[in-house]
Amino acid sequence: MLRQQFVKKSTKRDIFSIALIMNFKFILMPFPLTLCNMEHINQYLQHTRNQYDKGVLIENQLHEDPLKQFDFWMREAIAAEVPEPNAMDLSTVSDGKPSSRIVLLKGVDEKGFVFYTNYDSRKGLDMHENPNVCLNFFWLAQARQVRIEGKVEKVSPKESDAYFKSRPRESQIGAWASSQSHVIKNRDILDETVLRLEKEYEGKDIPRPAHWGGYLVIPQRIEFWQGRLNRLHDRFLYEDSPAGWMVFRLSP
Repeated sequence: MLRQQFVKKSTKRDIFSIALIMNFKFILMPFPLTLCNMEHINQYLQHTRNQYDKGVLIENQLHEDPLKQFDFWMREAIAAEVPEPNAMDLSTVSDGKPSSRIVLLKGVDEKGFVFYTNYDSRKGLDMHENPNVCLNFFWLAQARQVRIEGKVEKVSPKESDAYFKSRPRESQIGAWASSQSHVIKNRDILDETVLRLEKEYEGKDIPRPAHWGGYLVIPQRIEFWQGRLNRLHDRFLYEDSPAGWMVFRLSP
């Protein structure tokens, strides 16, 4: 996993080194502490390079069903201990303006991809206005991406109830306490609401809030991306059609 570390070295000029750890290799770019500004950061970003050599993706490796192909890649990501393999970018559009955030995949089957959130949050309001969404998984350790475009719909209340019941009690309280995406005056308001709800539900089951539940993304297009050397990646696009899923290789 890519991460950035700032390492202060004890030298006469008090050098401040920026180290990028990628695939267990260190790339060091020392700058004097007083000169470490945006220009140096930009120089670093322009010159850092990483070759993707974790694998290939060719036609005879693909399953005819993209959801089964996704299942195979997800199982490989889990087996490889990729951090939070179910983390995905969810992009929505409202008034012609896109918005993205990371959410967690909580289920996948032949119908599509399921996640849970606050219906009154910005993403919830966006999806109410425009059900067209895009998901993106990025597994850096395997140099893989999966992009999913489709339409979203709410899962049944029964399904949302079942998942909510499986959540830790603290997360259940959090779903009640947070008016997600809405402005609050300070953190104290949130903490006080949590304490009040803990007392209110002490010794009781916590019901699912009506404003919280699941969404199903029904895929229309799914792209599998395998990083390759020199940016000549393997890309395959599945498109839904009346005749079933059609598969195309895309230029990198």
